[in-house]
Amino acid sequence: MSPSTDYLNRCRDLVSAVEQQQAAIQQAADWFAATILAGRMVHLFGSGHSRILVEEMWPRYGSFPGFNPIVELSLSFHNLVVGPNGQRQAMFLENVPGLAERILRNFDLSEKDSALVASSSGCNRVPIEMADLFRQRGIKVVAILSRRHSEASRSQHPAGKKLSDFADLVLDTGAPVGDAMVRIPGLETPVSPGSTIGGCLLVNSIKAEVAARLVRAGAPPRVLTAAAVVGPEKAATLFEAAYDEHARRLAKLYQGLGGGGNYER
Repeated sequence: MSPSTDYLNRCRDLVSAVEQQQAAIQQAADWFAATILAGRMVHLFGSGHSRILVEEMWPRYGSFPGFNPIVELSLSFHNLVVGPNGQRQAMFLENVPGLAERILRNFDLSEKDSALVASSSGCNRVPIEMADLFRQRGIKVVAILSRRHSEASRSQHPAGKKLSDFADLVLDTGAPVGDAMVRIPGLETPVSPGSTIGGCLLVNSIKAEVAARLVRAGAPPRVLTAAAVVGPEKAATLFEAAYDEHARRLAKLYQGLGGGGNYER
């Protein structure tokens, strides 16, 4: 078996792992749809490479307003690798206590909101504290992690807590311990991670279920759609409408700051 065939076979296992979580996917979709129908937003957070799942959810083709992507460049800007804005700093900041609180200080949160927090290990401090802070404010939290990897990893939380300890619902990417899935003869360590594949399967499954619920409720979403599908004029109209809706929803997250908001100041 070639390494690429091995990887693809293991990705099929990830599809199976996601298929077995249908009940949890339906529950997450129920919560997220309720938030969007209430005129609020689903907060999305992921540090490191978990940022990929946040951007997969919104904004991109086939996605729609109702999601608030919280992406901190200091935690997820990997391009330079070393030097200023390098990977060492990002990995250090992922475990700085209190950073999650400073991030959420920017938003006027509501119990009508819901949240999705992604972390492959579920052991870094910032995503753990993010989930904890959401739940303290009565917000339902869905966690995406790699369960086997999380169970084998040591938490950076002072009490040894993990992301799963602060989630109302946990979804598993199905990726193995260490994430990498392919062994190469003569190479000591495996290559080719799987958590992004499993995570994207999960978020897009949830996205489809949320869209179905919005349609049934008589509030079909404005979906970002390619011109190749609907023509350039319709595509442009959908993009403008979706971005405008996002702006209106986002404005509600700022309106109570500095007085009258829910967040402790």
